Amino acid sequence: MTRIQRGRGGWAVEVGGLTRAACIAVVVVGLALGGCSSKQKNAGAGTGGPGNGMGENGLGGAGGSSLAGLQHGTVGANGGPLSDIHFGYNDATIQPQDNEVLKSNADYLSKNATVRVQIEGHCDDRGSEEYNIALGARRAQAAKDYLSTLGISGDRMSTISYGKELPLCTEETDDCWARNRRDHFVVSQ
Repeated sequence: MTRIQRGRGGWAVEVGGLTRAACIAVVVVGLALGGCSSKQKNAGAGTGGPGNGMGENGLGGAGGSSLAGLQHGTVGANGGPLSDIHFGYNDATIQPQDNEVLKSNADYLSKNATVRVQIEGHCDDRGSEEYNIALGARRAQAAKDYLSTLGISGDRMSTISYGKELPLCTEETDDCWARNRRDHFVVSQ
């Protein structure tokens, strides 16, 4: 270490090249070991395997979040007990055709009192990221509010917006965009 006078600021200590290299090596080794142990600890996450009954992020195996689906290459494979609803362009209003879907979802939640649901708001890829995150949040909140009017307790529901980040379809067509404008319901225990 070398002491250097820095004008009015007083004295400073400058670390030499060998000391700097040793510190960097220690940090790199620490990160490598820490990264390996966390991967081993979570190796069973998301599998819903025997013994834990929970999927990734504490979500049940039925349904599954869109983010977990993206990580596992299964985005769009709904498979859960709750059905998705869809929205018009630039709109967060529940469509008349989705009233029955939401009533069916509410019936399932009423019959399964221990089940919680996360409502994911999704958008098509038109518009900015910021706008679509806000629109997805309004869509998820609209579904939550509707389910609340059907008697589902608000503390059993949460919302999240993925905006345009997790599309089901990537083609530049009206049909594809319509599929992406949705609320997805993720069941957890």
